[in-house]
Amino acid sequence: MEKDIGAKALAFLGDAVFTLKVRVLLLSDNERPPDELSRRAKKYVTASAQASFYHKIFPLLNEEEQGLLKRGRNSSGLSKTKNANTSDYRHATGLETLFGYLFLSGNETRLNEIFNMCIKE
Repeated sequence: MEKDIGAKALAFLGDAVFTLKVRVLLLSDNERPPDELSRRAKKYVTASAQASFYHKIFPLLNEEEQGLLKRGRNSSGLSKTKNANTSDYRHATGLETLFGYLFLSGNETRLNEIFNMCIKE
């Protein structure tokens, strides 16, 4: 089923999945007010941050996962963004595509592994 869904739709879902994982991660710091948690989340969920994660994890992925990153990055008709350059936006879309695909495929173990690769210092 996931193979039949377009890259833009997978990225739409993957954006929500990635954001949710970041928010859960930040819950460990429950002493901070929600507005500060939102500011801290931006460290992970901006196009430039996600583009850097794309480059960081790409060599660590298997061939299928690399293909999904490229599929999302190269999808046509991506909307314009006001807050990121085109390259970062396209790479972020690739990362989101992978997260959407892994979520729909039910591969939570691999989803968590890749998320941890992204946020590891």
